[in-house]
Amino acid sequence: MVLQKIIFPYLYLMVGKKIILGISGSIAAYKAAFLTRLLIKLGAEVQILMTEAATQFITPLTLSTLSKRPVHTQVSSEESWNNHVELGLWADAMIIAPTTATTLAKLANGIADNVIVATYLSARCPVFFAPAMDLDMWLHPSTVSNVQKLQSYGNQLIDVAHGELASGLVGNGRMAEPEFIVETLEKYFSQKEDLAGKRALITAGPTYEPIDPVRFIGNRSSGKMGVALAKELAERGAKVKLILGPSSLKIQHPNIETIRVTNAQSMYEAAQSRFKKSDISILAAAVADYRPVNVADKKIKKKDKTLTIELETTTDIAATLGEQKRNNQLLIGFALETNNEIENAKGKLERKNFDFIVLNSLQDKGAGFAVDTNKITILRKDNKMKDFELKSKTKVAIDIVDEIVSMME
Repeated sequence: MVLQKIIFPYLYLMVGKKIILGISGSIAAYKAAFLTRLLIKLGAEVQILMTEAATQFITPLTLSTLSKRPVHTQVSSEESWNNHVELGLWADAMIIAPTTATTLAKLANGIADNVIVATYLSARCPVFFAPAMDLDMWLHPSTVSNVQKLQSYGNQLIDVAHGELASGLVGNGRMAEPEFIVETLEKYFSQKEDLAGKRALITAGPTYEPIDPVRFIGNRSSGKMGVALAKELAERGAKVKLILGPSSLKIQHPNIETIRVTNAQSMYEAAQSRFKKSDISILAAAVADYRPVNVADKKIKKKDKTLTIELETTTDIAATLGEQKRNNQLLIGFALETNNEIENAKGKLERKNFDFIVLNSLQDKGAGFAVDTNKITILRKDNKMKDFELKSKTKVAIDIVDEIVSMME
C-alpha cells in the first residue's frame, strides 16, 4: 500500500471511472496487460479495443480475463458495430496505448477502418495517446504532422519519458510505462473538481455594430478561445455563463449556459446582470470600441464617392466590471496587440483592474483570430509574468484555468 501511494499519489480517483483502452499492433502491446491490471486494481471499469495487428502480440482472451469484459476487435462485427457509438458516449476517458504510426495517421485523418478509430470518432470524452514506434518513424515529418493535428483537436499526448502530457514531440518514440499512464489519468481526474461550486462568466466572440439592416462594423474574432475556456472551466466543475457574440460555434455541456448576443450594448447588459454572482469572470470577447451614432432603417444606397459615418464609443465592459469587482472575485482580461505589446498590456491590466491579463500578439505566427492555435503571455497584477509556447487553444485554455486555480488556492 505504501508503494502504491508513492506511485499513485491520486489514489481512489479511478474508482468507478469508465475507461476505453485501445491497443494497436506494436511489440509494446504486451504492456497493455499491466496497464489493464493497474486500472482494474484502482477500481476503474475497462473496455478493451484491439486492432487485428495487436492480436498478434497479445491475445484478446488474456485481456478479456483481466478486464472481465469481451474484447472488441472488429468494427464490422454485429456486436462491435452496434456498440462503438455507445462506447464513445459511455467512457470517461479513452487511452490508445500503444499507438503505432499507422493508427496515429488514421486517428489524425479520421480513417475509420478499425474499431479503435471508429470509437474514437464517436468519443465525447478526453482522449490520451501513448505512441510506440522506432526513432526514425517518430521523427518523420508525417508523424510530427499527425501528432500536431491530433493535439490541435484537443487530444493529449503522453510524454514517453515521464508519463506527463506533452505539447510536442519528446523522447524517442518509446511508449510510456503503464504506471505513468495511470498517474496521468489520475492527474486529469483530480482537476475535474478543482472548480466545483464556482460560478464563472465568460464573454467570447465578436460584436456586430449595425450600420443599416444589412451592414455592420465587426471584427474577425471567431470565439474559439472563449469557447475553449468555457469548456475547460465546465470540465473542472464550474457553472459557466457563456456570453457569445455572433459566431457559428456551438457548445453543449451540462455546466454551460450560452447567452447569445449581437452588439456591444447587449453584451454589456448580459455581463452586467450576471457579474455580481460570478466568482470568476473572463473577458475574452473582441468588443467593438465604436458604433454608428445613427443606424439607417433601410439599406444605404450607393450614391456619392465617399460616405461618412459618425461613430460614438461603446460602453467599456471591462472598465465597468473592474470598478465593481469585489476582493473575492477574479477578473481576467485579454489584450490582442500589434506593437509595444507588454507595455500596452500592462497599462490595460492596471486601468481595467484585472487580476491578470492574457496577452497575444498578431506578430506571432499562429496567434490571433480565426485560427486553432494561440501563443500567450500571462501578466499578473503582482508583476509576475509567464510566457507560453504556441499551442492549440484547447491547451491554452488549460494554462489559463491553471493560473486561475493557482490564484484561488
